[in-house]
Amino acid sequence: MSKLTLGAHPYLLGFEQLERLVERTAKTAAEGYPPFNIEAVAENAYRITLAVAGFDEDDLAITVEDRQLVIRGRQGDDDTGRVFLHRGIAARAFQRSFVLAEGVEVAGATMENGLLHLDLHRSVPDAVVQTIKIGRKVGEKS
Repeated sequence: MSKLTLGAHPYLLGFEQLERLVERTAKTAAEGYPPFNIEAVAENAYRITLAVAGFDEDDLAITVEDRQLVIRGRQGDDDTGRVFLHRGIAARAFQRSFVLAEGVEVAGATMENGLLHLDLHRSVPDAVVQTIKIGRKVGEKS
């Protein structure tokens, strides 16, 4: 018995990359830092909020690479000579990724009270009905 994958289903034509997308998404979901929320703020608008306490805007980089939203954080070295008796606030570097659907774009990003907000908007394409003309092979009689 052979295994039927999503990309090989006979009714899903052109979705060969779907399985790779699901695998890539599953890998990024295993990350635990920093914590985040995703909310629908309107019918075609979303907001991702990451808790980035201790990070400044200059410590963060936001990019979109191959339909993947990537947020990276790296704090500068603290050379003030402080001695911590307890250090419970994470200061480690991180990378958090989100796969974006076709038509979803990052509208902007803001920082507020240690939270990084990324606003996303989905463009809804116009419905297109295409009529396909049936032709005859060359050399066939009418």
